[in-house]
Formats: sequence, structure tokens, C-alpha cells
Amino acid sequence: MTTPAPTVVLVHGAFADAAAWIGVISELRSCGIPVIAPPNPLRGLASDAAYVASVVSQIDGPVILVGHSYGGALITVAGVAENVVGLVYVAAYVPHEGESLGELQGRFPDSPLASNLKEWTYPLLDGDSAIEVTIDEAAFPSVFAADVAEDVTRVLAAAQRPLAAAAFTETASAAAWRTRPSWALVAGADRAINPCVQRFGAERAGAVVVELPDASHAVALSEPKQVADLIRDAVRATSRPGRP
Repeated sequence: MTTPAPTVVLVHGAFADAAAWIGVISELRSCGIPVIAPPNPLRGLASDAAYVASVVSQIDGPVILVGHSYGGALITVAGVAENVVGLVYVAAYVPHEGESLGELQGRFPDSPLASNLKEWTYPLLDGDSAIEVTIDEAAFPSVFAADVAEDVTRVLAAAQRPLAAAAFTETASAAAWRTRPSWALVAGADRAINPCVQRFGAERAGAVVVELPDASHAVALSEPKQVADLIRDAVRATSRPGRP
């Protein structure tokens, strides 16, 4: 008897939307792998992880969660869902339980992202306001997507989805990688998340690590086949024949 093939759930990160997975989705579907890429609210670690977990809970059968960037923190928390069988981190944060992204980043030098964030405000239901951030448009190509065509990066910069600043200070309520097998792709030329942050988290999680030394933070767009290959490895590893 063979375990049913997992559904791959792709979770995008900050300053982007699910369209960033377009090439990866095409690669996976060409192999017959079921895949969805839900929107990420980008409002905070606890609420965003709860949203991802709610999506996972409505999928019949096993799920592999794939998180890019901030999405890595979300799959770390949401990945404790019963039907999650594996985690794949793509140029991502891999926090520990009780750790914030600010604390994880603070172990290493800042990336250029830190000095190129633009603050905005947005209203809260109680009448107060909160801060969200985007990347300065002029810096966006070099910081986020240095290996993506310039005409594409201009569109990406204009269409950014902001991240609530609170996402950097909230702590992870769980670390699913402690009980789930994990894989990680490190983008070696990433200027948004220091590659050292990616390597540290991945190694701490005991992940199978692949590094692309020349890849930018937008590696899912620039190297979709390489990203899909790693996800396929996770699918194969979690779909092995079992006992009848």
C-alpha cells in the first residue's frame, strides 16, 4: 500500500503574493502533484499561522507545507496540524518555539533589507492604528530580486503587500520541525534575509539543506525548477510504500 500523495500548500512571504509561486506551481503540476497557494494575510505571526492551519485542516489527506521568507515562520507554527507530513523552507525563517523573528535575526548581522524598509500605518478595529512595512521601491530590485528581470522587479516593487511590523516581535508558539521532517533551500545571495539566518535555522531543524549560491530572495521566481525539485524530494520521501 502506498501513502496518498501529499497536497503541497505554498505559503508566500512578505512584500509579495501567491503569484510569486507561478513557476513552482507549473513545475509541480506538470508532475501531477496537487498544489495550492493560498493568500497570506501578513498581519502577524499568530493570526497568519492560524489562517494557514485553517486551510490545511480543510484538505483531505496529507499535506506538505512550503514557506518562503516570513512564510517559513508560519509553517513552523501551523505545521503541527495532524495531517502535515513535511515542511519545506525556501529562503526562509526557521524559528524555534518561543523565539521571535527579531531574536532569530539578531544572532547575525542585518541584511540590506533592514535599512530599506518604509513604514506605513493601517487602522485597527478598536480605532487605533498599527505599523506595517514595505521595501523602498528604488531598493526593491537589489534587495529582493537581484536575479529577476528588471521589468518584472518594477512590477513587483509597485505591487508589494506590506507586512505588519508586529510580525517581527511575536514569538512562535510551536516548532513543527521538531516532529516533522524538513527540507530547506538557502539562497546564498539573499539580501533580504541574511543567508546565515537561513542556514542556522535549517541546520538547527535538522533539515535536508540545498544551497543556491547565486540566488536572490526571490528564488521561487528566478529558479522555480530548483525549488520544485526540492519540494518533489519532500513529496517522494513522504509518499513511500507502507505496510498493507
